[in-house]
Amino acid sequence: MSRILYISPLVVHGRTFLEVDPAELRSGNTLTSIGFTRGPRHLEYHYYETLVLPDLVRTIAAAEARGFDAAVIGCFYDFGLHEGREIAENMVVTAPCESSLLLAASLGHRFSIIVGRRKWIPQMHDNVVRYGLESRLASFQTLDLGVPAYHADEAETERRFVAAGRRAIEQDGAEVIVLGCTASAGFYRKLQAQLCVPVIDSALAAVKQAEQLIELRDRFGWSPSKIGGFESPPKPEMAGWNLADGYEPADVTSLWDVVGGAL
Repeated sequence: MSRILYISPLVVHGRTFLEVDPAELRSGNTLTSIGFTRGPRHLEYHYYETLVLPDLVRTIAAAEARGFDAAVIGCFYDFGLHEGREIAENMVVTAPCESSLLLAASLGHRFSIIVGRRKWIPQMHDNVVRYGLESRLASFQTLDLGVPAYHADEAETERRFVAAGRRAIEQDGAEVIVLGCTASAGFYRKLQAQLCVPVIDSALAAVKQAEQLIELRDRFGWSPSKIGGFESPPKPEMAGWNLADGYEPADVTSLWDVVGGAL
């Protein structure tokens, strides 16, 4: 039995944006979903991500200390993915964009990503390039909706998804559609039925990749390499600098005193 932690890295009121039926997990696996008690309600801006990142990384470290087998970062920007894999010693860490794109590349020649707003595209495109899949990207399509609006009128959101998916297929040559936001959870079944191509729910893809990576780790010893980019910070160094459990923001007032009040 494996324990997976799904982290919605924002303040969640009511729903978690995660709709994973327990029947979709492998037998015996459990999924715990959590959100934060402070911070933004969405992460459409880099500034919001920067504020949340310390809490996210500390939560990943705490999850491993509490015996979780995997942590899933619930944001399609995949922010904190490399930091999480770096701080985790043996625990699996996954995120929606990487998981979805690797899956999409195995299901069709080219894929399109449907996002909420044009604002999101540059950062998501950078991730496509980083993952080495730019040649497989057919297009980005937008809904002209921010994250909070996804579930305000689900019938309208579904209509926009279908229209964007058809543009991607008919105009851009996409063979697979990726829903580029974890707030899209729950829409993929109806869209797949209407569009007649694979439609990837990015939250579910990240959870399923976590299950697969846990099995590969446990059966074959295939874990993230620790001799390069995912090398963990030295524990004695972190302890010596009081970094092991995180730390509060700098005292800006004292800093201003030192520099004479000038930045």
